[in-house]
Amino acid sequence: MTQKQRQIFYPTIFFIGIFSMYLQIQIFRNTIINWLIPALIINAFGIIAYGIDFRNFKNTYFHYKTIKLYALINYFIGFGFTACSVFMFMNYHFADKKSKKESYKIVERTSIRGGTKYRIGEEQPVFTINYKGIKKELVFNNQYFEKMNQYKTVELETRNGLFGFDILENKKLN
Repeated sequence: MTQKQRQIFYPTIFFIGIFSMYLQIQIFRNTIINWLIPALIINAFGIIAYGIDFRNFKNTYFHYKTIKLYALINYFIGFGFTACSVFMFMNYHFADKKSKKESYKIVERTSIRGGTKYRIGEEQPVFTINYKGIKKELVFNNQYFEKMNQYKTVELETRNGLFGFDILENKKLN
């Protein structure tokens, strides 16, 4: 690859990684998986890409004193998050067709600010359940915020993902 091509390639991979990060967060919210697994995938692919390609990156952007930091950020976001998003996407979209319903007791309650473009700043309730030994935070719409202390359980409809991590199909407060 020529230097001109690499000057296009690295920013492109970086922005693909940022887009992948957004998609991964959306899928992560609907997947019951320990956060360490995606973190390990991101770190592993970022470090491998750094080890394989740092010389080319350095030759492309040789004038920066903080080249190692920029390279690490580029590789972790560009390659790490893209690889992790592919993993999460495959687990999510190639899951079993049959689903099962189970009810779980709410362990903790909290809230976050957020929402859609026009509802920024509205409180969204977050309920934590213990799902087969894994603490999972479930974010609900802001319409449930006022009555969040009245709910005792969450009924989940789940499917088994391709890599064995359960996928949330539907969630209902009781």
